Amino acid sequence: MINKVEKLSLLSEMIAFAKYDKDIENLEYNFLLGVAKQLEISREDFEYLIEHPVTYTHLKSHSERIVQFHRLVLLMNIEKQGDDNSSGVIKLYNFGLRMGLSHESITKVLYLMESFPNNIVPPDVLIDIFKTQYN
Repeated sequence: MINKVEKLSLLSEMIAFAKYDKDIENLEYNFLLGVAKQLEISREDFEYLIEHPVTYTHLKSHSERIVQFHRLVLLMNIEKQGDDNSSGVIKLYNFGLRMGLSHESITKVLYLMESFPNNIVPPDVLIDIFKTQYN
């Protein structure tokens, strides 16, 4: 299980991802708030992170990094409604590399996204992609 510092770092990273090229939209805000609740982060701490990001903490667990990457995929799909998403894909790719995930796995996920409804790669498929590259 991850500690509170790591949880705050994950959430801060997602907020930075959402704010990368614009303000946080209502759908993004609600999604991020849901993630905060899932991570057991109070609304007050969440609101504070929006204006005061914390330093990135690298997750030791490969599985936690995969879960975080999946959250970012979901967030990117919320952001892209109606937009050309090439900047979102590049942003997601760079965040994945920063987390220490293999570029082959990231590339495969981004390639396969288009073949799924709403570009959402099912968690089991995503895990299989990373598991294959990790072994």
